[in-house]
Amino acid sequence: MCLVALAFRRHPDYPLVVVANRDEYYDRPAQVARFWDDHPHILGGRDDEAGGTWFGVDRRGRWATVTNYRGGALGANARSRGDLPVNFLRAASTPATYAESVLAEAHRFRGFSLLAGTPEHLVYCTNQKASVQVLEPGIYTLSNDVLDTPWPKAEYARRMLTAVLDQPDHPALDRLLAILGSRDQFPDAHLPDTGIGLEMERVLSAPFIVSDSYGTRCTTALLMHRDGTVHFAEQSYRRGRATERRDYRFQREVADA
Repeated sequence: MCLVALAFRRHPDYPLVVVANRDEYYDRPAQVARFWDDHPHILGGRDDEAGGTWFGVDRRGRWATVTNYRGGALGANARSRGDLPVNFLRAASTPATYAESVLAEAHRFRGFSLLAGTPEHLVYCTNQKASVQVLEPGIYTLSNDVLDTPWPKAEYARRMLTAVLDQPDHPALDRLLAILGSRDQFPDAHLPDTGIGLEMERVLSAPFIVSDSYGTRCTTALLMHRDGTVHFAEQSYRRGRATERRDYRFQREVADA
């Protein structure tokens, strides 16, 4: 997952609104979003190589997403970052307690950023910092740096999500799925320097990435209503062309702390 925009307790009816693009190599096999056979309470896509996920939610209303930190060291024996959301969705601990346990083992992973929480509590952690950040109500963005780093596409995502939330009607999954669809690249003067070269910085600057071997594989939208209804949608893409869409709606089974 490489671009996330979320509103936490910012909307009067939807305490959680999330939209995210997953960017990955086209030839890395993955499954589309579904409830998992081995963990039937978990809903999300699944990486076939390592078995984890980039974005998941469970029937209790717990959710998590992970992005990689660009420029981090590549340890040969590093654990899969996709395990981080899965382990949270399997756990009973609070978001803050889980994030603290992640930081205790953060050196075992390549560079990552993790968002994990419920409609009531949301935390952020990264192995680029030593402490857990408990998030206050507001709008946040995350790409391949730490939370709220003002990369052009992250600021674009913030503006687009804010515009959706400021509409008088309720946010809709269709509208959320569309807001990260821009393929426009940003001017060179506004791009970060993360050590990958200017040409690749240009390619990766677009909210929706299309290139020869790497790009946006899916967009995920998540809405949690204050009455406990969870709305989830995933639109898949193949080399920039929309393919399968999956929609789910269910009621939270229990209130989570």
